[in-house]
Amino acid sequence: MTAMQKIYRAAIWLWFAAYALCILYPLFWLAMNGFKSNRNFFLDPWGLPDKWLWKNYVSAWDAGVGQYFLNSAFVTVVSVLLVLVLGSMAAYGLSRFRFRGANLLLLIVVSGLMLAPQVSLISLYKMLQMIGLYNTRWALIVTYVAFQLPFSIFLMRSYFLSIPRELEESATIDGCSTWQVYWHIILPMGKPILASAALLTGMNVWNEFMFAMVFIEDSALRTIPVGLMNLRSQLNTDFGVQLAGLAISAIPMIVMFILFQKQFVRGMMAGSVKG
Repeated sequence: MTAMQKIYRAAIWLWFAAYALCILYPLFWLAMNGFKSNRNFFLDPWGLPDKWLWKNYVSAWDAGVGQYFLNSAFVTVVSVLLVLVLGSMAAYGLSRFRFRGANLLLLIVVSGLMLAPQVSLISLYKMLQMIGLYNTRWALIVTYVAFQLPFSIFLMRSYFLSIPRELEESATIDGCSTWQVYWHIILPMGKPILASAALLTGMNVWNEFMFAMVFIEDSALRTIPVGLMNLRSQLNTDFGVQLAGLAISAIPMIVMFILFQKQFVRGMMAGSVKG
């Protein structure tokens, strides 16, 4: 390896190290300041806590973050499962079956990406009131699934097109039905794109604020983003507890990305170049 190559390689490593630091330090700062008292936070916001106050996290959980966390977890898990089930079925049909109007149907699905959620806010509000879902968790779940399906279908369809048809033909010759091909071949081979769709959907649903604020009136049903906003008014002067609540809200998405990062990258790379 020449001197120039070594310098080039060192520069690349330095760049990635600096980029990683820019991503990780804010998370570290958030978690660290969640252990501080108000006095310690204002006197030394960048240093380590003088005394590690674990009770800040307990106080944040008891102040309402726990209920908001569980609400968000339920809404997110159900929404992700529905998007994966419905989206994978639709993507499989659009990628494998040839029928009249298939391209038009795909165009209708993809056109859902062009609809901004803010545009449909009032109509959705009236519709949810009319069908009796307003102020329930299902008001959020139905809305989230509807807005997350188009991109998930588009992504999964592109990936399913890369799966060799010979595998399905062999399974069909062996006596597999369409459902068995989908369940035993398409889904196992599509794990990377399913992980990608799950992560993207989970992040969008977990962090969504507008629908959660408008469609939920009962404080016991609020999700993390709206709940933290209300918590800020409750704990107006207790910044340590507020930061502890923010740190708790960030944990699930960080853990999910760490667990599924390889599948996420593989799925995004494969799903973005096919179809």
